[in-house]
Amino acid sequence: MIFPRPPFLLRILTLGNVCWGIPVKEKCIYLTFDDGPIPEVTPWVLEKLSSFEAHATFFCVGENVKKHSDIYKQLLEAGHRTGNHSFHHIKAWNTKKEFYLNDVDQAHEVIDSRLFRPPHGQLTIPLIRALRKNFSIVMWSLLSYDFDQSVTQEKCLEILLKHTKAGDIVVFHDSLKAESRLKYALPKFLNHFHSKGFVFRSLPDNI
Repeated sequence: MIFPRPPFLLRILTLGNVCWGIPVKEKCIYLTFDDGPIPEVTPWVLEKLSSFEAHATFFCVGENVKKHSDIYKQLLEAGHRTGNHSFHHIKAWNTKKEFYLNDVDQAHEVIDSRLFRPPHGQLTIPLIRALRKNFSIVMWSLLSYDFDQSVTQEKCLEILLKHTKAGDIVVFHDSLKAESRLKYALPKFLNHFHSKGFVFRSLPDNI
């Protein structure tokens, strides 16, 4: 079952501790990309964003940053923002708290950012309390479902065009798993909303 927007109850339970969206008075969309950097995908994303003068926030996996530091550098030089997505892309619900926090700290050694997004969207209340001491926790207001291999390219685009609104934090993935859906949907998504006068920005500092 597809849930493009986070469940209301989940947002209420984490209200004040986790960012699920940004109120705006202008036609602005906050693009985010998870799981990179990946040589086969991330440079392509950078090229597409550049063609629309779009900026985004890349929630990077520390392991990938270490392997592909040249691409990570490209992200920063292009004016994009980065965030911590853990070092090994681990799941919070079956990982001990101390191990999880150490993994996030390990990622912070190569990702100079105070933004954090949990892999798989998994968190616990104790982890939220611990992470908020050093990070702003950023979730999303709209999932593209580019990561879901049961979703067609056309369905991925349909979700984006139907549900995106001003102030949304939209999640894409610059990963091999998402590559086919991403490469189909992202250019069309950018073109559609650009033609309607929207701008694409990195997440703000005061999040």
